[in-house]
Amino acid sequence: MEKLVVSASPHMKSGVTTAKIMTHVLAALLPAAFASAIIFGGRAMILMGFCVAVSILWEKLFCLVTKKKDTTDDLSAAVTGLLLSFNLPVTLPLWMAFIGCFVSIVITKQLFGGIGQNFANPAIVGRIVLMLSFPTAMTTWAEPFYYRFDEVRTGATPLVTKSESYADLFLGNVGGCLGETCKAALLLGGIYLIAMKIITPHTPLAFIGTVMLFSLAVGEDPVYQLLSGGLILGAFFMATDYVTTPVTGKGKVIFGIGCGILTCVMRFYGSMPEGVSFSILLMNILVPYIDMFTPTRPLGAKKAEKKKGED
Repeated sequence: MEKLVVSASPHMKSGVTTAKIMTHVLAALLPAAFASAIIFGGRAMILMGFCVAVSILWEKLFCLVTKKKDTTDDLSAAVTGLLLSFNLPVTLPLWMAFIGCFVSIVITKQLFGGIGQNFANPAIVGRIVLMLSFPTAMTTWAEPFYYRFDEVRTGATPLVTKSESYADLFLGNVGGCLGETCKAALLLGGIYLIAMKIITPHTPLAFIGTVMLFSLAVGEDPVYQLLSGGLILGAFFMATDYVTTPVTGKGKVIFGIGCGILTCVMRFYGSMPEGVSFSILLMNILVPYIDMFTPTRPLGAKKAEKKKGED
């Protein structure tokens, strides 16, 4: 008689691997990367390539020193590096970006056990640490197409000036971080991820919808708030991180609403014009509690039927 072997779940496996998912994410980020190269020139390409290369290097070195299996081939470090660069101004010195990559990969990701174990989105933590450590460098925004002039021209972001047209905001003809300016490219990438079923629309729609409703309620222009800052970048590419966001659809909606409320509170009542990164980080911390109140339903489980006479 043939023995039956019982093993822990999962009992069914698909051909979807981490590397394939990350490849799709990189493909979705390419339009914004090309737009950034056009808007901010060769320096943007150098900064993006630098962050990707250094992030991969940090992960490889950590695995080598700790004698862990090399995980750079899953491309998660490359995605983290590119996302971090998208959250940096083009004028940021490379040595500061080097520190940001270290914080993202070594401290936030690997020291917590590697991919699947980190408590927060690594790129967001890297950006926040750089923001708190080097506030002047992180808030010096080069004007679009500055490389056409003899010297670097800087200016305020749309969230400060509140004077740019919708067209300029949508196409990226404004100052800001590398990957957050061209909303057309970001939306293209976000739609691609949803179409390929890499992410679900729950969190992005809840995040964006909450910001627009909150803005409308307090007398702000909801469209302007949508197209300004890092809202689109955060909603589609960082608030949808598999590891640091809730599991269920209901949990994802709660997560997105929380991100939207915190973003608006920080934008309208805080000392800084932007709040997307901080809001996602704070909600990342609350994810275990959201998962606790929105548990998954076991396959085949049925609700217990009440007997007659029971209240």
